[in-house]
Amino acid sequence: MQLTTGQRAEYEKNGFLIFPELFSPQEVAVLCTEVERVSKIESKCIIREDAGGPAKIIFRMHEDNGETASSAVRAAARSPRALGVAQQLLDDEAVYLHHCKVNVKAAIQGSAWPWHQDFGTWHLDGITDPHLTTMVVMLDEATEFNGCLYLLPSSHHEGRHQPYWDESTAYKLWAVGPTEMRDKIARYPDPIPITGKPGTAAIFHCNILHASGHNLSAQDRCQMYFCYNRVVNHPKDIKNTRPDYVRSLNWAPLSIESDDQIIACGRSLT
Repeated sequence: MQLTTGQRAEYEKNGFLIFPELFSPQEVAVLCTEVERVSKIESKCIIREDAGGPAKIIFRMHEDNGETASSAVRAAARSPRALGVAQQLLDDEAVYLHHCKVNVKAAIQGSAWPWHQDFGTWHLDGITDPHLTTMVVMLDEATEFNGCLYLLPSSHHEGRHQPYWDESTAYKLWAVGPTEMRDKIARYPDPIPITGKPGTAAIFHCNILHASGHNLSAQDRCQMYFCYNRVVNHPKDIKNTRPDYVRSLNWAPLSIESDDQIIACGRSLT
């Protein structure tokens, strides 16, 4: 998948691109089946809000080993539509996944994620430069009612903001403070809701400010994230590192796989 000059310029200006229905209904069905299968496994790579409860976050489905490994997710992460786009936006063919995760926002109860930058955390992982990009793939329809992702256009141009540790929601993370966010939202274009049918994808810069609201609907909302980094930008040694399922130590460059590989994996799983 080759980006146009206009798409590359749009990414540089706004910090993101949206691709409606980038993945087919058949591919989404395969990925959803894998998420359902893996969500039943007991693993440190699966975060549950309550012991024995449904999965909230599933990590490390993109590798070829470990309890949560999935050949279909591995294929999606290496498809020309995902990896190929990341390579172009990072201007480097040698990229790896800093991490891969699936976020499940439960019906009615799925809580908000406060405004934050991904590089706010990833810099603390020992990554020096903001040369990372993330593709999110919608496995369910994303709407404003069910807690879609919001991006603040062009906010990546200011670089990294000093984050604070936010414990206000079920998802504790390094966030950007309310006072700063009021200023940012006043100065930038209105936040953009990233909505769309299953298979829709968006890719965004690691310094763009983003957040999501509560899922007020009666259906769960599931999204898959591929967080790509340049191999030369891999984390430096630091103390008290996070687990390797969120701070990957597998820095081998990814290779693009055939664009029909997700469906092929789905056939092999049946």
